[in-house]
Amino acid sequence: MIEIDGNHLDIRSLVSVARHGEEVEISPQGVENIRKSRKVLETILQSNQAVYGINTGFGIFSEKRIPVEDSKHLSRNLILSHAVAVGEPLPTEVVRAAMLVRANTLVKGYSGVREEVVQTLIEMLNKKVTPLVPQQGSLGSSGDLSPLSHLALVFTTDEADREEESGWAEYQGKIMTGKQAMEQAGIPRLILGPKEGLAINNGATFSAAMAALIIYDAYQAIRIANKATALSLEALLGCSAAFDERIHEARDQDGQIRIASEIRAEIKGSTFIDAACRVQDAYSLRCTPQVQGTILETIEFAERIVQKELNAATDNPLLFEPDVALSGGNFHGEPIGLVMDYVGIALAELAAISERRIFRLLDAKLNGGLPPMLVDSPESAGLNSGLMMPHYTAASLVLENQTLAHPDSVHSLPTSGGQEDHNANAMTAARHCWQILRNTQKVLAIELYTAARAVDLRMRQMPHFTLGQGTQRLWSVLREKVPYRDGDTWWAPEIEKIEQLVKNHQLVW
Repeated sequence: MIEIDGNHLDIRSLVSVARHGEEVEISPQGVENIRKSRKVLETILQSNQAVYGINTGFGIFSEKRIPVEDSKHLSRNLILSHAVAVGEPLPTEVVRAAMLVRANTLVKGYSGVREEVVQTLIEMLNKKVTPLVPQQGSLGSSGDLSPLSHLALVFTTDEADREEESGWAEYQGKIMTGKQAMEQAGIPRLILGPKEGLAINNGATFSAAMAALIIYDAYQAIRIANKATALSLEALLGCSAAFDERIHEARDQDGQIRIASEIRAEIKGSTFIDAACRVQDAYSLRCTPQVQGTILETIEFAERIVQKELNAATDNPLLFEPDVALSGGNFHGEPIGLVMDYVGIALAELAAISERRIFRLLDAKLNGGLPPMLVDSPESAGLNSGLMMPHYTAASLVLENQTLAHPDSVHSLPTSGGQEDHNANAMTAARHCWQILRNTQKVLAIELYTAARAVDLRMRQMPHFTLGQGTQRLWSVLREKVPYRDGDTWWAPEIEKIEQLVKNHQLVW
């Protein structure tokens, strides 16, 4: 059971809820936070002071005063009018992560919502009612307005309770209206009160949720890239000198030092390493600690930003005791937009250097005496294409990453009549980074598949040589999943099996 209090949600807990169905509850401190914040809102309502989003319109209409008796209509209209996202639905895990992040934000105690609002989100998580949320349409400022409004359609309503205005959700493997899903799950839908609509849909929540999942997977991708590097190094009879700890301590870059150490551990005990007696290798082998170490430190930097965002108060206005409402810009997604651009660039580089190793393994002029394209024997070249086409796929994915890695956060267009004149584009940055990550996982799977075949062929040439301690285990796991094929076959299903090992973190131990 994961407890939320607005201050201690971490990425690992988020993954447990989003992917593995871990249940959630509000901590006693979280309940107290909600109640205190609600009391502040009630005090403000009694004072009749004009407060943005509580008794005024939104965006360009912020100067329009709204009677307090219309506050529930104000909240409902906000959700209905803002649920205009388009495109394919976001993955279930992203929506569940966003629901958790939004609940945690409200529990922090600056939003003024009733406890029932948060409990409803938590009950939906625990009973696995997942709103269908289109991917496109968020500028990341004022937060992820459209995606969050689609989420809210499912669990909020008004007196008319129209099914056609309840959005769509998945429940027990079936797609149905939000109203049907909530009824079947036994969860009452809510009529929102003052400020509650804005508290639900204001904040870069989907961007942050997606970013957290990306960070978690990015760490695994780096570790798998290190293992793939080591296996490729073995197949190519690479040089150990480039991984000597003295080299890396002389530069004193922390990530570089750690990556070199991991690769040394993988190849420890190998007799393939240094067998070619070369002085040095190509950059794609020799410089992996420098490249992948920098990528690691990039992910660590991004994690610090994302971790804070999971526990941030991001709606507007924020309420403070005893009766203060401050209008600001915590909904602005710039922190997520910038780091998602940065992580996207880093992961694109992880795939790029992996593709260069794949190329090297296949080129008979560069692979140290292995057959061209890793056909079973030189005599079968031509009749068989070997792994020529998997490399095409890897190259295509790397090229796509290079386009996707173009920064999104540098782009902005003014909206809401110029009131919202600088937007973060955070959700687009997160979506592009998500695709880069998936492409990178596929490229790493292709490298592992290619390197394992190259090792098979090298063992045939050098039967008395042995792999390193880590690479031996890795090669055995790969071969258990997909046996060696002497001639051409349908490579794709086998590579997909390796990709599943990568995505499910089954190669990280």
